[in-house]
Amino acid sequence: MSTKKKALYISQEVTPYLRESFLGHMCQELPARVQENGYEARTFMPKYGCINERRNQLHEVIRLSGLNLPVDDTDHPLIIKVATLQSSRMQVYFIDNDDYFQHHAVTDLEIRETPEDNDERVIFFTRGVMETVKKLRWEPAVIHCSGWVTALSPLYLKQVYNEDPTVGKAKVVFSIFDDSFEGELAPRFREKLHLDGLSPEATSLLGDAPVDWMTINKLAIEYSDGVIAATENVPVELLEYARSKGKPVLEFQPDADKDAKAVVEFYNSL
Repeated sequence: MSTKKKALYISQEVTPYLRESFLGHMCQELPARVQENGYEARTFMPKYGCINERRNQLHEVIRLSGLNLPVDDTDHPLIIKVATLQSSRMQVYFIDNDDYFQHHAVTDLEIRETPEDNDERVIFFTRGVMETVKKLRWEPAVIHCSGWVTALSPLYLKQVYNEDPTVGKAKVVFSIFDDSFEGELAPRFREKLHLDGLSPEATSLLGDAPVDWMTINKLAIEYSDGVIAATENVPVELLEYARSKGKPVLEFQPDADKDAKAVVEFYNSL
């Protein structure tokens, strides 16, 4: 049995499954480099409709699929697919569902094509990751979330899964990218979180106004153990907010080799 520490990556995008982007490239490279520095890594991401399952050799994991996750009092079947990144031999798990992710080629990611569903989409994605990791019985020492689509993960880890023996003891790191979205999430977002078992106190930071990109990032920071500036253009307001909350902050690291070592040191310091 491996004695390596485990790092779980919850990522908004991962290259090469999607069109090349800085976020996707980082979410591919960083786990691979962290593995080279002594950790065992696995990654979760949404199964967007534009991902070619045959070309990328995705296959459904029947033993992990089939769970119904309630969102806004409606059950949504969870489908889990997996592939292996050949360059690093790292397993990548995909959260899928017919209601939130298309099963035909689309021109862009669902988070941009149908933004009106993003509130429920991120709730479903977050719960899907947590429930799957529980089934895998894979106990990470660190859970590293990247991109605003993953921003509910720190909240759920600290408020819903905090006593779970699989993920409850993990340190939570949130990487902020400059991947902002326009507008706001659906008006009933906070109400849907309450229906999912989160208390009004846990979501008080969201306030009564519609939730925008800055607000959901602040929510992630609030419940994280550490924060990383993943790009040069991260809003200063978010980094200042993290520091005001006493969160350790790792500044942007422009050198890829040094970045992985700095991140591992950051993990170990938490």
